[in-house]
Formats: sequence, structure tokens, C-alpha cells
Amino acid sequence: MTIPNALYLECPNCGERTLHEVMRGRIGRTGLVMETTVRCTVCDHTHFAVIREQRPVTVPVILSDQGESRKERIDLETDEVLSVEDEMFVGETYVVVTSIESDGKRVSNAPAGEIDTIWVKRYDRIKVKISVNKGQRTVPSKIFALPDEEFYVGDIIPAGRDRAAINKMKTSRGMVREGGAQARDILRIYAKVIRVINA
Repeated sequence: MTIPNALYLECPNCGERTLHEVMRGRIGRTGLVMETTVRCTVCDHTHFAVIREQRPVTVPVILSDQGESRKERIDLETDEVLSVEDEMFVGETYVVVTSIESDGKRVSNAPAGEIDTIWVKRYDRIKVKISVNKGQRTVPSKIFALPDEEFYVGDIIPAGRDRAAINKMKTSRGMVREGGAQARDILRIYAKVIRVINA
């Protein structure tokens, strides 16, 4: 815990949570308690406040990285609520939460203090599936992209040893036949091989 410049606290004069300027403060020996003198920025009332921070909990994490899994651990605030599809860092790896186990059951969200295990997958590079039309046959391919990288109908993309033009894209919200979509939303790209003529 460090002493911040400002805090949102209950103001005894306003009767609601307001932004307070921290005038002075000190941290207790455990590092989890802070005693401060604060001034409400709404009504200028000055008062004393004691802030107690809970010890973080260490939660086991199963991290999936391009087909391989490894065990990690992450420290979270006890009352921090984690949900499936939340994005965060585990160490230096950017991940998305795919599953949460609490009290022996899979749940969509839970406070960190009640979580048994979190399953995550690497999310700084995601695999985008492609169906490539080669005339009489369609072959599968894939590319890796950043989650917020955008693809547009008509874009030329690499498809194995070939290059292909995007015809349409199947996304989590339906089929895209014009315009674009972010890699995170794309379930499959449909593309047709093009011939590149070198002048």
C-alpha cells in the first residue's frame, strides 16, 4: 500500500461517497492499514479516515498457450470479482479467462476469495481460422493476429503458401459480407486464392 493523492470516501458532511484530497497519512507496520487526514473536494470538510486493505489471495491458474498448458499463480484482491471473458495479465502474458471453478463447480464469475482455479488462454496472439477456396476444393488454413487487429472483406491475406482475398467472415454476431471485424470476434474467415502476377 502507498499513500495516494486522492481517495473516494464516504464524506460525513455530504453523506455520500466523494473525491477526497489526501492531506497527510501514514502506513501501518503491516502495510495493510493507512491512517489519513483527508479533505472533501465537494464541501471542503476535513476529517480523519482509516483505510484497511485486505491481503491479496493467491489463485492457481491453468494457462493454455497454443495447445500447451502450464500452471501459474496470480495474486488478486479478496473481493475482486473475476468473470469469464475478462482480459488480464498473468506474469507478462496477456490472457483471457475461459473458465472459473468455485466450490468445485464451474461458474461464470466469482470473488477471488472464493475461486479454486482459473483457466485462461494466451490472448496477445490469437488463432484465426480460414477456409480457403482453391477452385474445386476448400482447404483449412490459419493466421495469428492481435485480438483487436481488424480484417475487412476484400483484404488480401496469407493462406499457407498462397495469398487469398477475404469473401466473408463468420463472427460471434453473424456473417459479415461487407466491412470489417476484429480478430477477437471472428470465428472463421472465408477467402478465395488469388494469383499474384509479378510485372
